[in-house]
Amino acid sequence: MTQTRREFLKTSALTGGGLMLGVDLYATGDLARAAGTVYTPNAWVHIADDNTITLISARSEMGQGVYTSMPMLIAEELHVDLKSIKVAIAPPDKAYTNALLGAQITGGSTSVRDGWEKLRIGGAQVRTMLITAAANRWKVDPALLHAENGKVYGPGKRVATYGQLAEAAAQLPVPEKVTLKDPKDFRIVGKRTARLDTPMKVNGTAQYGIDVVLPGMVYASLEQCPVIGGKVTSFDATQARSMPGVIDVVQISDGVAVVADTYYHARKARQALTVVWDEGPGAKLTNAVMMDSLRGAAATDKVISISKVGDASAALGSGVKVIKAEYQSQLLSHAPMEPMNFTADYRDGKVSLIGPTQFQQGAQGAVAAALGLKPEDVSVKTTFLGGGFGRRLELDFIVQAAQISKAVGKPVKLLWTREDDITHDFYRPMALHRMAGALDANNKPVALTFQLTSQSVTQRAFGLPKDTLDPFMAEASVVPYAIPNMTQDLVIHDTGLRVGYWRSVSHALNAFANECFVDEMATAAGQDPVAFRMALLTEKPRFSNVLKLATEKAGWGTPAAAGHFRGVALMEGYDTYMAQVAEISVGEDKSIRVHRVVVAADLGRMVNPDTVEAQIQSSVIFGMSAALAGEITLVDGRVQQTNFDTYPVVRWNAAPKIDVLLVESTEKPGGIGEPATSLIGPAIANAVFAATGKRVRKMPLSPDNITAA
Repeated sequence: MTQTRREFLKTSALTGGGLMLGVDLYATGDLARAAGTVYTPNAWVHIADDNTITLISARSEMGQGVYTSMPMLIAEELHVDLKSIKVAIAPPDKAYTNALLGAQITGGSTSVRDGWEKLRIGGAQVRTMLITAAANRWKVDPALLHAENGKVYGPGKRVATYGQLAEAAAQLPVPEKVTLKDPKDFRIVGKRTARLDTPMKVNGTAQYGIDVVLPGMVYASLEQCPVIGGKVTSFDATQARSMPGVIDVVQISDGVAVVADTYYHARKARQALTVVWDEGPGAKLTNAVMMDSLRGAAATDKVISISKVGDASAALGSGVKVIKAEYQSQLLSHAPMEPMNFTADYRDGKVSLIGPTQFQQGAQGAVAAALGLKPEDVSVKTTFLGGGFGRRLELDFIVQAAQISKAVGKPVKLLWTREDDITHDFYRPMALHRMAGALDANNKPVALTFQLTSQSVTQRAFGLPKDTLDPFMAEASVVPYAIPNMTQDLVIHDTGLRVGYWRSVSHALNAFANECFVDEMATAAGQDPVAFRMALLTEKPRFSNVLKLATEKAGWGTPAAAGHFRGVALMEGYDTYMAQVAEISVGEDKSIRVHRVVVAADLGRMVNPDTVEAQIQSSVIFGMSAALAGEITLVDGRVQQTNFDTYPVVRWNAAPKIDVLLVESTEKPGGIGEPATSLIGPAIANAVFAATGKRVRKMPLSPDNITAA
């Protein structure tokens, strides 16, 4: 990113983000404010004249570690000790646009991939400006100076802190070209580093949206239609208004909000509302109806091509062995630990928003549109996120908070219940895959066809034109295997339920179908699943390497413990190459116990290997929860799951041993927040076949679905 100081200050002033020279900048958690004047050489670094150095994380922190990894990239080139700096999460500003997603968005495993070069350049720019400021002050050649640990050193034992040089440095032009460190000289990047946010999360000073308190703030609880998309016809709030602490009852676009002096009072009075709903067409939805509509759409000719190699149709027709299968993936909720919430303060034609979001610019724009304001009249402060997984890319709960605040004329914290959260999600869409493959007389694969029928989240969220390829549906659709004739096709079909991006997006859907079907082809060929894959990966060294590492570590080819069985899966996602082996047992009641998971990952250069390992572990557990028991079901348009008793997640006592093997690499960085989520499902499903002889082609891998297979 190349941006002059003038351009940055101009955009900062427009967004009201508090980043102009001499203005105290906000911070999250227990980060102290600078005692002196703050200088902003560029968008990523703030230096106060008391030598307080604050580095900006342009991505929201929802547990994935960007609060540490983003500053590590800046600190490496700025030559500061990571432990000595402070961190703030960026406000809405085009300077913080995620180039891989086209907006200020945290998602798609893009944080390090997007920031790898631009943040290092940002740090190097400021270091160069500080050295130039010192050279001008001391009237010496900048080549004689060097920066280290927040200070610039020169001849004759001269030394100045960054704070002492900040004012002069901030007046200099931002250098367009800077020299970046050779990776062999890295002292921060690539080293296992303790996370900067851990202490404040342990001692309770980290601020999540649910923690926000403003002077004069009131609380809101929102009654929404039990059928998503339904609207209020009429309501009676007589009893609710008479209950303790109630300040007001207001209708907004999504329902009826009770506002009170405490959340308990608001929630209690909400239960006394009587609302008549127009449930709309969604009242007819059930899972069977939606899957039938997908099946009908799959049979049409409205096919969008993803990829084509050779003539798969002809190869299928001449194949000695032809295998066909249909795979189904279920609706899923995001279900983060922190339910949806946001705080809004509308006054005098402006609104201040505080809370957990993955999409700052979207929040600013959506609230401005809903309240009839200009975007520059909407400020957004991002807190820590108690989980996101894609749910906090959505803006519904943020707009609701702003509408309620405007209606009552007070700062309002809107807080959803867990039940609200699970029953009013933007769900991962159902998917139907139709697969076919052919083997020749030597049991070598000669054809593979793949057809996904599902909803397009991008079409709903960003207005992707109909009959247009949605790249976020095509992820992991093309296998790495050397099969001479292949087609990958897509059918986009709206089932009538709102859907959203869910951790790993379509990787999980497509990897389940592809990796299980490749196992089916290996079985038809009479070959070991790993040997079958290896023979097709001779020209794909990064794939074959992670497959070799994972299977060797897992003991593939050697006897497992009594009653234990193994399954494997392989995928590239977000520029990361990964293989997983799951070791499981299946009980008499058909319940699955996952005992061990081995993950080998090649994600190129790593910023913080400690966080990489943690991300893989969390992704495996998240993916296991979905694969084993996660499913959203609808009856008469009403979501039946309401809490973690009916929408379970993996508990401590069910967590497997997870072995993580990280490949040392000089390739460009890949993303790691999501790919492991995608592979655990097919790895377990393939292990179930090894254990039971049954191909379970329908998620989740529940006892009922195993029995029915």
